Amino acid sequence: MSSARPTAERRHRKVGRSDTAAEAKEASDTDMSAARAAGPALAVLLLLASVLRAPGDSPEPDLGEKKHVELKMDQALLFIHNELLGTNLAVYWKSEYCYCCLFQFLVNVSHGGKPEKPSIAAISLSTQHGSILQINDSLEEKEICRVEYIFGEFGNYSVLVKHTSNGVGEITCDLVVNKNPVDSNLPVSIAFLVGLALIIAISFLRLLMSLYDFNNWISKAINSQETDHLINSDLGSPSRGDPLSAVCQPETQHLPTLPHRLRSVDTFRGIALTLMVFVNYGGGKYWYFKHSSWNGLTVADLVFPWFVFIMGASIFLSLTSVLQRGCSKFRLLGKITWRSFLLICIGIFIVNPNYCLGPLSWDKMRIPGVLQRLGLTYFVVAVLELLFAKPVPENYASERTCSSFQDITSSWLQWLLILMLESVWLGITFLLPVPGCPIGYLGPGGIGDLGKYPNCTGGAAGYIDRLLLGDDHLYRHPSSTVLYHTEVAYDPEGILGTINSIVMAFLGAQAGKILLYYKDQTKSILIRFAAWCCILGLISVALTKVSANEGFIPINKNLWSISYVTTLSSFAFFIFLVLYPVVEVWGLWTGAPFIYPGMNSILVYVGHEVFANYFPFQWKLEDKESHKEHLTQNIVATAFWVLIAYILYKKKIFWKI
Repeated sequence: MSSARPTAERRHRKVGRSDTAAEAKEASDTDMSAARAAGPALAVLLLLASVLRAPGDSPEPDLGEKKHVELKMDQALLFIHNELLGTNLAVYWKSEYCYCCLFQFLVNVSHGGKPEKPSIAAISLSTQHGSILQINDSLEEKEICRVEYIFGEFGNYSVLVKHTSNGVGEITCDLVVNKNPVDSNLPVSIAFLVGLALIIAISFLRLLMSLYDFNNWISKAINSQETDHLINSDLGSPSRGDPLSAVCQPETQHLPTLPHRLRSVDTFRGIALTLMVFVNYGGGKYWYFKHSSWNGLTVADLVFPWFVFIMGASIFLSLTSVLQRGCSKFRLLGKITWRSFLLICIGIFIVNPNYCLGPLSWDKMRIPGVLQRLGLTYFVVAVLELLFAKPVPENYASERTCSSFQDITSSWLQWLLILMLESVWLGITFLLPVPGCPIGYLGPGGIGDLGKYPNCTGGAAGYIDRLLLGDDHLYRHPSSTVLYHTEVAYDPEGILGTINSIVMAFLGAQAGKILLYYKDQTKSILIRFAAWCCILGLISVALTKVSANEGFIPINKNLWSISYVTTLSSFAFFIFLVLYPVVEVWGLWTGAPFIYPGMNSILVYVGHEVFANYFPFQWKLEDKESHKEHLTQNIVATAFWVLIAYILYKKKIFWKI
């Protein structure tokens, strides 16, 4: 057995040329048969054409049925050259990204029987991740060599299986690059640079436009400096963010009020929603803009949990505001229930499109979905916060010695219930017996885990969904089908994962409490955001062992594992750590353009789903196998929704339920 060693780049002629000697012989035989049927004159012409073929061309072996291979997006062409006399080869493949997967059979390459005429087979390979090729002797059933390589899109490669020239009889597999691949990531780089240039240009224009106002502000500040000094000397000047400044306000027993709508929250929501629209529209067909096949993280895996996190922060802030206006808890409970019901109904409508297919069959209707999970999560967290809401004095932070932890201690009952809920998830996940599967199984099934548990996709989470909802009411094409070739239904928005969605929303509510309890205390807010970011990050490190697959609980979007929640919550606190001072305190950024979809999130989400197949959000592409065209289409479609949100913002039109 030998491993592959890359050789210098060689250029081969294009497969399928008719001027090779081997094909000349085949064509000659065919032509002679036709000649006997068509007459002596035609036979002479065909024979003459056969003889006049260029004799100097290098011979190219016959590829049989494989000589015409049409490459699709994210594919490369590979030729397997069998130069081993009397040896039949079997070629197997698997992706490096596929954890503990079985090799998949590709092709047999049997030797033609002549030393000067090696057999060749042509195959197409995925270029999204690194590939592992295993070449076996099909007769002796043993591995000859293994090739590990990252193939490039539309590249042309050859693997030469032959004996070494040292006469020892060893076999080597040499990888040869016949044609260099294209840079499939170039459109993304160009789009990023163009976007960065636009941001810089717009910022520069805004700076120029604000110079006049800035000069006016300076002159006004100089003129009013003496007056301000006299006022401060008489009344005193409280330090910025000092809670004692509240004594100048009317005494209240309600939660402290926010001076204005938090633009940082709307901006963060808009960032998550804009990314969600982009990846839902295809993300240029790049693998990192699609959901992970199982364990691990991609850009697409970030957006939904961030949306849940921001929803949790908004729940606490909005409930506090409504309670301050004197609304009864019973009335609020009714509104929470109605809104949750509407979210679930709209979600079921969206995930079951049936525009031109006739009446929808109830037997095939998918039940779980994104808005369905948002509706359930919203109901649980909102009811939890409503039931245990307490009035807090305006000067609470200065009256309590334990004020450093008031955002936690004031919600200890909610924390206790959330921890109990997470214990339920852990108990079911790791202790529930699943027929035909090991207890505590977290794998994808299919060809994963060496194919031992093909029907165990998702372990307890998948089993509960199939048991309670039935296969026909679940998502039929989960991301695990791409690499792991799973065949059982699995829904990433299933029942068990909703528990951890609730946990994430509650962590978002914690961020809202920090913003409210420590308003006008920028340093206290940033310290707490940083602390939560680090604590949750360390929990993720402990759970995953800084590994995609080897940890106690891997990061997994399909399962909504607790490590997935802690990791994405850590990222969310970090983003708040950046956005809050930049948007709220220093005013360096207004949040545009993301703040506009962030303030009309339900409309943008529902609209982008319903009108996904309509112009100008989609049109016929000239080349469906081009990342560039898909990326352009998806960016334009996403930009249109941002523009629509901006127009609605200007017209003060907001869809709320």
